[in-house]
Amino acid sequence: MSEPEDHALVARARDGDPIAFEELVRQQTPQLYRLLVRMIGDAAAAEDVTQECFVRAWRALPNFRGDARFSTWLYRIAINEANRFLARESRRELLPFDDVMADVPDLGAQTAELAEAGELRKQLEGLLAELPTHYRAAVVLRDVEGFSNEEAAEVLELDLRNFKSRLHRGRMALRRRLEELSESY
Repeated sequence: MSEPEDHALVARARDGDPIAFEELVRQQTPQLYRLLVRMIGDAAAAEDVTQECFVRAWRALPNFRGDARFSTWLYRIAINEANRFLARESRRELLPFDDVMADVPDLGAQTAELAEAGELRKQLEGLLAELPTHYRAAVVLRDVEGFSNEEAAEVLELDLRNFKSRLHRGRMALRRRLEELSESY
């Protein structure tokens, strides 16, 4: 959807139009859910948190000033909700990331090379789930979701320098863990 159409939907939703908000939800759900699965590591919990994000967004929509894109504002809500969820659930053992990713369809071809790459991807996703949430959010937004540094910094409400530092530290932590695992083989 074009940005003017998106602005029109947001304006209508902000004025209380539930149909406009439903359209925004329809547009944003796949990306938001994918982000939350990667942040939380549990598909069912990610569904619940996705719903909570939209409830919070609906309630807060009258206060949305439009300084950022709607999607950026919504991702900020999602990161905050994921962090709240992870804080609440920190004592509970989550499903292994491999089990979670089994619920996410793999749209790639079925070749041996991709199978090897898939194993590496699963290993990386497992290591990503071990990162502290502030590093995980930076790495997921930039390296998994493809946000620019500027967009990801805006979502996380960080200045660009702090975001880059957090991203670098997250990447380095992943690299160290990968090296440790490769040495153990």
